Amino acid sequence: MVSPPAHKRLIGCKWVYKIKYNPDGTVERYKARLVAKGYNQVEGIDYRETFAPVAKLTTVRVLLSLAAMQNWHLHQLDVNNAFLNGDLYEDVYMQLPPGFRRKGENRVCKLHKSLYGLKQASRQWFLKLSSALKSAGFKQSWSDYSLFVRNHQGIFTALLVYVDDVILAGNNLEDITKTKCFLSSHFKLKDMGQLKYFLGIEVARSKHEISLCQRKYALEILKDTGFLGAKPSRFPAEQNVTLTQEDEDLLKDASQYRRLVGRLIYLTIIRPDLAYAVHILSQFMDKPRQPDLEAAHKVLRYIKQAPGQGILLPSKGSLELRAYCDADWARCKDTRRSTTGYCFFLGHAPISWKTKK
Repeated sequence: MVSPPAHKRLIGCKWVYKIKYNPDGTVERYKARLVAKGYNQVEGIDYRETFAPVAKLTTVRVLLSLAAMQNWHLHQLDVNNAFLNGDLYEDVYMQLPPGFRRKGENRVCKLHKSLYGLKQASRQWFLKLSSALKSAGFKQSWSDYSLFVRNHQGIFTALLVYVDDVILAGNNLEDITKTKCFLSSHFKLKDMGQLKYFLGIEVARSKHEISLCQRKYALEILKDTGFLGAKPSRFPAEQNVTLTQEDEDLLKDASQYRRLVGRLIYLTIIRPDLAYAVHILSQFMDKPRQPDLEAAHKVLRYIKQAPGQGILLPSKGSLELRAYCDADWARCKDTRRSTTGYCFFLGHAPISWKTKK
């Protein structure tokens, strides 16, 4: 705590309260966090760079499929208050937290470490984590900077980082335990044990396969939209329906449509069967109309048929990479462009898919 400098702009802060839930919907814990108002920061003065990589979802699926076929161990770690570990190189001054200011006192906080909300917080955390991992013999992947691997005398360990969630995979349980001990000596960790729930994805493993689904997330969407009791549909979209930018009147409340499609987009990370329909819906986010909303409701009824639908990563199969693609023929009436789609398989496991106009 220092006197406010005359030449520096002060950053505000606030308390943020959040409830964290378990996969079954029960309350895990209540969290209170002090967050800096980073939108007041000025580039070049309060921060320089902000970017920090997160794991690509394709990398997550590839790692899990390899773990299934190679019978690797899969564990998960959660870093407590990850962003608080980052060291600040700039001079950042913040107002005192609400409730801490004394009457008549004029003091501010000079931050030595990063806080949640600061523009550079994520980058500083990743720099500290990556430097610690490199000192332990891990090598950073060039294709995905959030992936770190270590291979020594036949012992292979992979570490995948998504902000503060960490997946550990490897063929040697003792080496995974040593990696956990190393990380716990540098950061405050929560050992989640075997991988079961990651980024809203439920992971179930057996001797024959690894199953991935987003059942809890899908049921939340159906509950929030009132489609839990809707009649199920066998298809996500009607075959001959073509949406355009001129059909019928605009929706009075476009935010409801945008929120729904945004949630459906996240559902496609484990549901390739939704990719095409959701891609079509996302083209009308700017000015949605009634037929667009009806098509979105059709997708919801399809999800209602099997909310636990996902993908299976079998434990048997080759590491052969196969790809399939297809395209329609200038079906879009507004632009006269075609829509193409592709899907990549590693053995029998789908690992990457996309639909694009």
